[in-house]
Amino acid sequence: MTDAAHLELRPMVVGDVDEVHALECSVFPHPWSRANFMDSLASGYDAWVLRDPAGALAGYFLLMYALDEAHLLDVAVAAPLHGRGVGRYLLDRIAARSRAERMASILLEVRPSNTRALEVYRRYGYEEIGRRKGYYPAHEGRREDAIVMRYVL
Repeated sequence: MTDAAHLELRPMVVGDVDEVHALECSVFPHPWSRANFMDSLASGYDAWVLRDPAGALAGYFLLMYALDEAHLLDVAVAAPLHGRGVGRYLLDRIAARSRAERMASILLEVRPSNTRALEVYRRYGYEEIGRRKGYYPAHEGRREDAIVMRYVL
């Protein structure tokens, strides 16, 4: 049993954004801004938070749907829960949400330097389908490519 078995998934609301942004900043070197999360909620993206029984934020994800394809915009797991199956649990929920919306596949972008995430996505069944050159900001004004991955539902 993973640690995720005791967690509750619920829709993200504006009141979650400060905590979500804090988690984002704690796990990513170039995090989304608070405004990015607010804009995503205002745009009606499918946004979810995962909380433990005490209410602490364990993770979150945001999906955007276009035609028959879901785009995983952002997903994160709190660092103390890395390696405990929470990421896989979130990927299961992402796939379930996408199927419920009648999507055929899920797309995402990931930094080549994010080897932990790449391994999680590959083990889950995501396949690399391309690269976006200079997609992400990197240190000292540089840019980093994005690996584009797809999961067929």
